[in-house]
Amino acid sequence: MLYGAQQHHALATSGPYVHVRHPQYVGFIAVMFEFLLQWPTILTLAMFPVLVFMYVRLARTEEREALAEFGEEYAKYMRQVPGFIPRLADLRGSGPMQREQH
Repeated sequence: MLYGAQQHHALATSGPYVHVRHPQYVGFIAVMFEFLLQWPTILTLAMFPVLVFMYVRLARTEEREALAEFGEEYAKYMRQVPGFIPRLADLRGSGPMQREQH
């Protein structure tokens, strides 16, 4: 989805991007959390918050770039779709992006 959108100079708003603006970072954070649970060491405990902070910071930087590139289209997407934690209604198939497509 993201690759195709980038090729057409468009926003990725389908697939996982219907539920969250940063599904790739949500996935990375979930994997890191699983590592923390599986290998609860001082290193994983220390690195988890650092890496989460870095991914959130990277996402915010990317959002500023998307706002500069897509303007109001991305601002509207930001208002409709949460950044990292999907809304329960979205997961049930009745989120804002699904309602607009009908």
